[in-house]
Amino acid sequence: MTAQKALSLSDLTQDTAVRVEIDGVPMAVVLDSNGEVHAIGDTCTHGDISLSDGFVEGETLECWAHGSAFSLRTGRPLNLPAYEPVPVYAVTIDGNDVLIDPAVLKDVN
Repeated sequence: MTAQKALSLSDLTQDTAVRVEIDGVPMAVVLDSNGEVHAIGDTCTHGDISLSDGFVEGETLECWAHGSAFSLRTGRPLNLPAYEPVPVYAVTIDGNDVLIDPAVLKDVN
């Protein structure tokens, strides 16, 4: 698989998550306050809730339902009740296009 256009940079608002789906894989895409674009799995590992409906603060995305915050860089939960990470996808910016390959996870180590 190769990276596909998920959306345009102009579709993103700073510190707000947008839900996209590529090849059946739901993702939350975020333009953080530093201008960096992140893509993480859109489903909270605690309650099967869409993370893109949550709240962005700094480099975290918080699930609106139960308050678990996930690192946009690593996908790791930063507090309970979630204890399993969400996947983090590699993002490429090409002009105004945000490209993501749902088969390629970002190296978070």
